[in-house]
Amino acid sequence: MKFSEMPYKRIDMEEVEKEYKSIIERTKNAKSGEEQFEIHREYYKFTADVQTSMELAMIRHDIDTTDEFYEKESNFYDEVGPIISQYENEYGKVLYDSPYRDYLESKIGKVTFKNIEIANKAFDEKIIPLMQEENALSSRYSKLIATAKIPFEGEVYNLSLMKKFQTSPERELRRKAWKAVSDYFLSVTDEIDEIYDKMVKNRTEQARQLGYENYVELGYYRMNRNCYDKEMVENFRKQVKEYFVPFANKLHEQRRQRIGVEKLSYIDTDVYFTNGNPAPIGTPEEILAAGQKMYSELSPQTKEFFDFMMENELFDVLGRKTKRQGGYMTYIPNFKSPFIFANFNGTSGDVDVITHECGHAFQGYLLRDEEIREFADITMETAEIHSMSMEYFTYNWMELFFGDRKDDYLKMHLEDSAAFVPYGCMVDEFQHIVYEKPEMTPAERKAVWAGLEKVYRPHMDYEEDPFFGQGGFWQKQPHIFGSPFYYIDYCLASVCAMQFKVMMDEDFEKAWKNYYKLCNLSARDFFTNVIVEAGLNSPFEDGCMEKLVDKFEKKAFNR
Repeated sequence: MKFSEMPYKRIDMEEVEKEYKSIIERTKNAKSGEEQFEIHREYYKFTADVQTSMELAMIRHDIDTTDEFYEKESNFYDEVGPIISQYENEYGKVLYDSPYRDYLESKIGKVTFKNIEIANKAFDEKIIPLMQEENALSSRYSKLIATAKIPFEGEVYNLSLMKKFQTSPERELRRKAWKAVSDYFLSVTDEIDEIYDKMVKNRTEQARQLGYENYVELGYYRMNRNCYDKEMVENFRKQVKEYFVPFANKLHEQRRQRIGVEKLSYIDTDVYFTNGNPAPIGTPEEILAAGQKMYSELSPQTKEFFDFMMENELFDVLGRKTKRQGGYMTYIPNFKSPFIFANFNGTSGDVDVITHECGHAFQGYLLRDEEIREFADITMETAEIHSMSMEYFTYNWMELFFGDRKDDYLKMHLEDSAAFVPYGCMVDEFQHIVYEKPEMTPAERKAVWAGLEKVYRPHMDYEEDPFFGQGGFWQKQPHIFGSPFYYIDYCLASVCAMQFKVMMDEDFEKAWKNYYKLCNLSARDFFTNVIVEAGLNSPFEDGCMEKLVDKFEKKAFNR
């Protein structure tokens, strides 16, 4: 069904609660594992109805944040979401404690029960009011950023549409654009500090009410870390500092020489060529058409997937002034439909949507007919491998989007992907420090960020900008506000995707076969196991980063 024709109806919470209670009670009283599994099948259908309503409301609110109807719907789900989580946890406990656990595990997998265990550690009815307040704070930040109005060169733009000016080949235009963005953030930084300060205190209080010292442990549970812990992540970041930061510094120096500046400044961020970064050819419609041709040639499965997306209007990618910032893929269960949301702005990022978000959506499409929905319930680092790897698998078709600047795009993408890893780890370490010291003032948090910049991005010079130069850059990173501890997943996945890149350069068919296997494995096993089954090395293992950087250095510097 086309997205525009998908009917929306707000859930009736009385009916929802009644159905949850019925399913929970009948599961408790079931006389066999077979009977419990049949009830679980009813649970799939019921929760798909609930999730479909919630997803449609979220997407349509994000499409136009000024739409009063869907703003009210979004606020409603902010309120009832924690109540639904309570019932989900209660039902999970019944399954977890089932006398027929072995039978259920044979049907819905061992990962499911580990996830239930983690969910139980992350929730209690007593923190529902705090969760509701947290949701409201997150929505407040999102709306503040989405509705940014930035006067520039006689027009008014939002943050997404300013990106093309911030990466202009004209350095002085870039400087003006960055100043306009800085001025905007300077005008709202106190409000953002207030929002984040309340978020940190709120999340810390949730953690303490659940018996944790601080939010870090709870944050890991919320991110469903079911096979690795804080110490393993810390070791990963240590390897990044040792191997990826020096590699990134070499890439930045190569970029500095290429764009002909004496010293890299923050206004040169994401600028790779003196004649401008390669931009996609054609209109948004032509970009989507090129994507359809690309996926029709990549594999029969990707052709079927992309045709389905186009036929059912499952892209909303045009940048608009009242649209939420950023991009994502989500899934609408009752219509078995992935949905891609983005903000095209005339930069190469528009093509990244057709590769990155389609990597997510392709995996969702592959599992659309899978009855055991827990197998699709992947953790985020696995999900990001699907998307980041697709960026590399589509390299051979970049001429469709960039014409004779294809090689420039590939060079830029490779350098940007490698240089991202230190930044992503910096975001992660910042959050660990913040939540381990929740009493810090807003000024102290900015000082922490400024200190981490020197470790992870020593090339960065903010020229004493009154916002960015004072450690404010993190305030434009939405994951820090809405999805704490998510960002390291991008780094872990990036390292895995780079391994696929090395593999495909040696044997493309083998790499694609392993990637396809990974997509289908999804959550049938734990992240640390499925990546090995797909022929990859664990990013947590000592030596993984050193070997990868060595291979990527040869590629980046043509050695």
